[in-house]
Amino acid sequence: MSLANAAAIPPETTPKSGGNLERVLSAGQFAVTAELGPPRGCDADAVRRKAQLLKGWVDAANVTDNQAAVVRMSSIATGLLMIAEGLEPIVQMTCRDRNRLAMQSDLLGAAALGVHNLLCLSGDHQSKGDHPGAKNVHDVDSIQLVAMVRGMRDEGHYQNGKDIPGGGPRLFIGAAENPFADPAAIRPYRLRKKVVAGADFIQTQLIYDVPRFRAFMKKVVDLGVHEKTAILAGVGPVKSPGMVRHLRQNVPGLAVPETIDVRLEDAVKGIDDKQARAQAWRNEGKRICVETIQQIREIEGVAGVHVMAIEWEEAVPDIVKAAGLRQQPRG
Repeated sequence: MSLANAAAIPPETTPKSGGNLERVLSAGQFAVTAELGPPRGCDADAVRRKAQLLKGWVDAANVTDNQAAVVRMSSIATGLLMIAEGLEPIVQMTCRDRNRLAMQSDLLGAAALGVHNLLCLSGDHQSKGDHPGAKNVHDVDSIQLVAMVRGMRDEGHYQNGKDIPGGGPRLFIGAAENPFADPAAIRPYRLRKKVVAGADFIQTQLIYDVPRFRAFMKKVVDLGVHEKTAILAGVGPVKSPGMVRHLRQNVPGLAVPETIDVRLEDAVKGIDDKQARAQAWRNEGKRICVETIQQIREIEGVAGVHVMAIEWEEAVPDIVKAAGLRQQPRG
């Protein structure tokens, strides 16, 4: 990738968070983040194992917050276990589960314990999860959450305007964007709203249709949004034709070209053994992901990639190496 295409976050005299992800992006380096899903129970060793798989291969890793509206270990507690293992967390916070008091309280605690990064999300609807009768909070929306955290950090005040004793939490603020969600025409403008609210970085939904993403980024660049935030394109390996069907049917606004189905079919031609077919699908899924990263690196305004290998963290080092992002883990 030419350095001319690399997008860096605007330079700051004083770091916003002091974290590794901010340093990488401020230096104009192509960032790599991944995702670590907390366990359904309280097994700390499960977190440690996943953290060791990702450590050194990524600049930071997202910790999901009750993903898919399913109860999991606290994202903040999981993040602390990751820090102890030498992996910088990006703690997710959804608007679904907390009101503004609980959000601000959790953010103060997270920052006090060494968390540097926050990703602000709406959250999957609770009716889709394991507690469909739970109450949907949404006291604030994701854009308001971004603005609230920025006010806490930069202005040193709570959402009600009162000062935070000793100053606010030093957090690098992230938000998410789905480039293809309907109505697709407004997505670049909605992204701009999040950046105006205070998002320092953006992670997108999974990208499989690179031409459509390229068109989206052209509009983002035309608006100048890439000059005010760091955009990390979401990528992820598919494991099987069944996963492709699931993505198409259950993830709104996700564009998965039929060429992926063809490649998965071709990958198992002449293979009858069930295990061998599964492995062939996974290998091809990783190859598709690597090719997608290589194409995305050439798109103006992209500052990095967010690798979402869902419950498949061991695939991340292979993908990172094969894509030429780094050949060995950073110390």
